[in-house]
Amino acid sequence: MASSSLRARVAARTRLARVALRAAAVLAPAASAAQAAHGPPAAYEATPASLARHPVPAWFEDAKLGLFVNWGLYSVPGWAPTSGPVNEVIVNRGWKYWFANNSYAEWYANSMRLDGPTRAYHAKTYGAAFPYDSFAGQFEREARAFDAARWADLFARVHAGYVVLDVKHHDGYKLWPSANRNPRKAAWQSARDFPGELGAAVRRRGMRYGLYYSGGIDWTFNDRTIADIGDLARALPRDSAYAAYVDRDYRELIARYQPDVLWNDIAYPAAANVNRLFADYYAARPEGVVNDRWASAPGQAAHADFTTPEYTTYAEITDRKWEATRGIGQSFGFNRTEDAGSFLSVADLVWTFADVVSKNGNLLLNVGPRADASIQEGQLERLLGLGRWLDTNGDAVFGTRPWVEAEGRTGDSLEVRFTRKPGAVYAIVRGAPRAAELRLTNLHAEPGTTVTLLGGRGALRWRQHGRDLVVAVPARGAAQPAYALRIAPEPWRLVRERRRPAARGAALPGLPGDL
Repeated sequence: MASSSLRARVAARTRLARVALRAAAVLAPAASAAQAAHGPPAAYEATPASLARHPVPAWFEDAKLGLFVNWGLYSVPGWAPTSGPVNEVIVNRGWKYWFANNSYAEWYANSMRLDGPTRAYHAKTYGAAFPYDSFAGQFEREARAFDAARWADLFARVHAGYVVLDVKHHDGYKLWPSANRNPRKAAWQSARDFPGELGAAVRRRGMRYGLYYSGGIDWTFNDRTIADIGDLARALPRDSAYAAYVDRDYRELIARYQPDVLWNDIAYPAAANVNRLFADYYAARPEGVVNDRWASAPGQAAHADFTTPEYTTYAEITDRKWEATRGIGQSFGFNRTEDAGSFLSVADLVWTFADVVSKNGNLLLNVGPRADASIQEGQLERLLGLGRWLDTNGDAVFGTRPWVEAEGRTGDSLEVRFTRKPGAVYAIVRGAPRAAELRLTNLHAEPGTTVTLLGGRGALRWRQHGRDLVVAVPARGAAQPAYALRIAPEPWRLVRERRRPAARGAALPGLPGDL
């Protein structure tokens, strides 16, 4: 423990900026506070100003982990080339190469029309003349094995706070028996109510439930082949009939399933009144949230409760709530070519999650089942590994908020991510300490502070050594991808200037939507 003279010297040598930093921690995320500055209106109007008053609900702030399920006709072939991390491929090889070698298996209907490995696979496996539409019958037969309770039990074991099901992807096929029939293709929907069954099962286990819907692309209304990024905007259906069709679909989904999340993709028809839809949705589900992919074209802006960087994350804490979305591998739909080498390791998955949460984000992690609703062993292994880590360390992420800084390092250069709850800060350390003591740099604890290891027994010995908090770590049991320390009361983060870090929220290059 530090002596009073040492504490005085430390305080004299550094600017602790206690009031400013603690105020920043209490007020973050500022964007959410600004949204709710005057409280939600008695009734939402179909205007940006009224919709902006919708606060991000506490359940979404607290949940941290969502599971995304992409499952549909594309799960029957379940094939895409493993061309590498999407953003790296686009940067290094360009969009045209990426579309021809698209690693997203849910884009099979487009990829099979391009000169590339998916077309070659399709011709060899099914025959060049075999139409994509013929997968519908096989999907419905195999999907009879679907057991909503089995999925929900798995998701609960992983500690998911919410589940988002893809109910209509770009091929336009609906997973529910809709009263709003597709006018371009007869019976282009399931007779079984998959969203209803899954929603009931996950809610019985205490999870929230959301729906993904591709509003921007529907190949039954515009079947333009997308070979380059310029084709994406030209592939959006523009006619008023499609706008009315999508609006009816969303209103049916809201009335039928009361989703807690509306997760639109790519864009929303320009001829539709999206603000009217939002106002009516908030009236029906005051604690519902909408994502940021509702503009009339990719790259434009529309009202949103959170942003959705895809296969990338933000570099620093953002005031605005966000949700990183990605697959366990490089595809959202089931891809039979993926194996252990294609999937994130459990250790990398745990660290990705800790990093996202420390910066005010949620992680929406995708599961891509086969057509018969079974899940690859490699995906199961990663999900259950994350769940086991959360069995012990969940207190360091669930219900937390960002601290004054997200990132740090130990004295022996292990990465650290910080989160907080009232009266306590959590330091999540990547990997195992290399010595009997762990040095948390630029962290100052007051006398009487208690430091505990989540999953450990009792308080740990600690001492203040100049600018650093040094903690005696116990002998380790089973190895973990990361270890979490709880420090109560909140320590001080030693800083050299009385200001928050500049340029919060700088993001890595991302995609215009879930391609």
